[in-house]
Amino acid sequence: MVNWGAVVIGFVLSIILSWLFGAMFSGGNYFGLFIAGLIVGLMVGDGALNGAWNAAIAGAFGGIIAAILIVIGGTLFLGIAGFLAGAAVGLVVVVVAIIQSLILMGIGGAIGGAIKG
Repeated sequence: MVNWGAVVIGFVLSIILSWLFGAMFSGGNYFGLFIAGLIVGLMVGDGALNGAWNAAIAGAFGGIIAAILIVIGGTLFLGIAGFLAGAAVGLVVVVVAIIQSLILMGIGGAIGGAIKG
C-alpha cells in the first residue's frame, strides 16, 4: 500500500538532495536519489518491497514534474516550436527519470524498508 505522506516527502527530498549533492560532486545527483529513497524506505518500513515501491513512486513523480516544467519552459520561450521540442524532450526525460528512479530510489527504499521492517 502507498504511504502518500512518505511519497510526497521523498519527492521533495529527491529534488533537494539531487540538487545539493549534484552541486557538490560529479554523480552526486544519483547519490541524492539513493539517500532520498533510503529515507522513504525508513519512513514506510514494512519490508524491502514496500519501501522500494514507495520510493519508486516518489521518484516517478519527480520525472513527471521535470517533464512538465520542460514543456512549459519551451512553450514560453519558443512558442509552438518550443512546445513540440519540449514535448519530445519531456517524453525522453520521463522515461529516463522513471527508469533511473526505479533503480536508485528503489534500491535505497528497499534497504531502508529492510532496516526498519
